[in-house]
Amino acid sequence: MKKIGKYEILGQLGKGATSAVLLALDPFTDRQVAVKLVYPEVLGDKEYGRRYRKLFVTEASLAGKLSHPHIVSIFDAAVEGESSYIVMEYVAGGTLEQHSSVNRLLPMNRVLEIAFKCCKALDFAYRHGVIHRDIKPANILLTEDGDIKISDFGAALVTSAESTQVSGVGSPAYMSPQQLKEQPLTHQTDIFSLGVLLYQLLTGQLPFKGGNKYAMIYQIINIDPVPPSTHRPEIPTRLDRIVMKAMQKDLEKRYQSWDEFARDLADAFGELRRVEAPVPDTEKFYTLRRLKFFKSFSDVELWEVVRIVTWAHRPAGTVLIREGEGGNDFYVIASGEVSVTKGSTQLAALGPGNSFGEMGHLAKGDFRRSASVTAASDLDVVEIGAASIAGASESCRNRFTAVFLETLVDRLSTANERLSDFLVDRDVLLL
Repeated sequence: MKKIGKYEILGQLGKGATSAVLLALDPFTDRQVAVKLVYPEVLGDKEYGRRYRKLFVTEASLAGKLSHPHIVSIFDAAVEGESSYIVMEYVAGGTLEQHSSVNRLLPMNRVLEIAFKCCKALDFAYRHGVIHRDIKPANILLTEDGDIKISDFGAALVTSAESTQVSGVGSPAYMSPQQLKEQPLTHQTDIFSLGVLLYQLLTGQLPFKGGNKYAMIYQIINIDPVPPSTHRPEIPTRLDRIVMKAMQKDLEKRYQSWDEFARDLADAFGELRRVEAPVPDTEKFYTLRRLKFFKSFSDVELWEVVRIVTWAHRPAGTVLIREGEGGNDFYVIASGEVSVTKGSTQLAALGPGNSFGEMGHLAKGDFRRSASVTAASDLDVVEIGAASIAGASESCRNRFTAVFLETLVDRLSTANERLSDFLVDRDVLLL
């Protein structure tokens, strides 16, 4: 087979009982894609054909709907004669299966960062009416630069769909008790599955085991697993609690939201990270999310910001912007305080969440800074170059512009109030 539709087949990436995944070239975009080709005999099977067709249609229906940096994009889907296929983003780094055994475990910080990104991506999917239902190492893909993408939404439950959802799908070792009992499901079933995945990535062991599938299912429904630190003593008690809470059988005791789960992971991550290590994506994301400058940014836009900004620590006394010099970069304060001065006069003191230097970005031509900005204390600052903004998505650029304008309006309003107070103090009447 040399082509499927318009896609030129380059080779095979893998195959299973119901489908093969092929590496292909999209000649119109000149990019490599992954094509999941469903075997014709599967859809034509008398006993299970309708079930597999339903799963195929569910995954195909998500084409273009889940646009998130940590979810594999679905570009296209078609049924052409005996060929039913789904065209997806090609991710070249393999899956997390390679890091789920005792002798190939990732560092704990890395595992927490992966789990955090999964939380944010699955929260995004849930807010778009999608519950994955098959979270496991094989469905978390690794990019060549070490990032992650959640794949295979073939078992997904789409809450907005009017038709009956297919039950009994997923991988039993990672299923929640509610999924195994075929009870109505919410996002908390994916939280349980991610808890199992987190346990396995930390220890190289599954939390629930048995001599056969039925013994394992019995354990998932009835038996509490031992904490991860039983297998790996260096795992902190706090991390034990997080994993065990995610895997609580009782929905009331399990994490109620993805955000609650993600926040605990971020806090645990902060405790584990060494001071001299680079700032990881997890910490960057939550630092930005807490700052008022980025309050209106969506999660997808915020992940893009994480990738395009530079993080820097500046000691007290560092001059970040000098009056009269050129420049069009701007800054957002993550922690600490800066002093804004013109000549020898202090104009303002700015703290976390405030930006400065944005006029250099908005201005045209040869812009000169009108004031100096100096670190008044030890400072953690996000530096954003004009070129980075120019290369960002339209949505992200528009969000920056909106925040810039809002900031300028607030500052003009404050300046006007100060001017009015100044004139009133001097009995000056404005007409």
